[in-house]
This record gives sequence, structure tokens and C-alpha cells, in this order.
Amino acid sequence: MISTLITDFRIIFERDPAARNWLEVLFCYPGLQALLLHRLAHWLHHSIMIPFIPRLISHIARFLTGIEIHPGAVIGRGVFIDHGMGVVIGETAIIGDYTLIYQGVTLGGTGKECGKRHPTLGENVVVGAGAKVLGNIQIGNNVRIGAGSVVLRDVPADCTVVGIPGRIVYRSGVRVEPLEHGRLPDAEARVIRALVERIDELEKLVQQIQAQKHPSVASLIGAHVSHSHVLTHEVSLAEPRSCLLENKVIEEFLDGSGI
Repeated sequence: MISTLITDFRIIFERDPAARNWLEVLFCYPGLQALLLHRLAHWLHHSIMIPFIPRLISHIARFLTGIEIHPGAVIGRGVFIDHGMGVVIGETAIIGDYTLIYQGVTLGGTGKECGKRHPTLGENVVVGAGAKVLGNIQIGNNVRIGAGSVVLRDVPADCTVVGIPGRIVYRSGVRVEPLEHGRLPDAEARVIRALVERIDELEKLVQQIQAQKHPSVASLIGAHVSHSHVLTHEVSLAEPRSCLLENKVIEEFLDGSGI
């Protein structure tokens, strides 16, 4: 127990650049305080026949830190709950060693079934802010779960999961860097960009076919396309537009403002 508490304390200095001294960490880090109280409540949960006392300690910890951990949850050593406000960890959840959990994370169930109903996290897992991991699922070692993701299925080791519902977007045997949870690939942006580029190619192809079969009609179509975009760009009627890629709204979306 003592060695576990020491590991919980030391890991904060490794993973939080804002941690300056032991006094600040001990009194001003709610994640550490919640873990200290949870380890006491967890020990009592398995040592005495009165469940009220462990639940009361858990409730006091929630009041003081904003972090709710059921006394029955199993938490490994070196776990760091950063900031922690709004974190909820269910009764049958299991968290592996050196896991990093950010604020707003829920390790919850999906129903009222009995038995194991909460997720199991492996070692060195990173769960981004606001992520929800629900149900009796297995999250492998070195997994990164992106902020705001909702994970409902098992995730193999060494993967990155993003989205709603969560999907695997990266697989690697390289160990996860804990503080890189914000640098995740944007699958939606890549798909949207690919679709828009494909539409651009198809519209160019259609105009080429129309120009070959009906030169007079193609010139009218080119004039109509140019006239429809006069509010955004000055376009020559002799140069038909192929797609809306030059439209300001789409450009801003592809540049990231809409993602």
C-alpha cells in the first residue's frame, strides 16, 4: 500500500509540468487526493461487512474533489487523474498501472445488469478529456482514447481510438507518449477532403464530356456556373468553374474552422 501511494505521488511530477513541489501536489491536486481516499475506501470495501463506510468515504471524496470513484473499482499503481473534475469510475471498473485520465472521463456501464459491467483498462492507457468508455469491454495496453470519444467495443493494444462511436484510426507497436493525447488524426477531415476532391474530379470529367458532345450546351453551362458564383469571385465566362472548392465556406471548413 505504501509503495503504491509513493508511486501515485511521484508519477505526477513525471506527467505534469505544472507540478513544482511536493506540498503543492499533496494539497492542490484533486486527482491525488481522490486516489488516496479511494484506496482507503477500497481496502475497507473488502475488509469490513458494512458497505456504508466505504461509500461514505467515496461520497466525501466526490464532494472535495469532484471525482467519483466507487469503492469497488480496482485501480493500479501510478495512475494519474489530471484536473479530474467530472471523472466517474464505476464499481467493477479495472484500471491498469500508469494510466492517465483527464477531466470529464466516464468509465461506466451500459445497463443495470449484475456482475462485471464496467470497462477494463490495460497499462499506460491515455483517456482524453470528456471521453466515455462504457460497458464490460477490454482496452489494451498503450491505447490512446481521443478527447470526447465514446468507446463501446474492445480495443487491441497499441491503438488510437477517436470519434463517436469510437473507432481505431492508428495502430502501432510504439509505446504511447502520455502527454500527446491532443495530437490525434482527424478521420472525418480526411474523408471529407477526399470526397470533395473526388467531386471536383467528377465535375471536370462531366464538363469535358459535355464539351465533346455538345459544344454549344457546354458553353452555356460554363456561363451559368460562372454567374452563380459572382458573389464570391470574379470569374471569366470563358473559364467554366469545375467545383465549389473556391467557395469561401468550403475553404474555411477544409482549413479546419469547420472541424
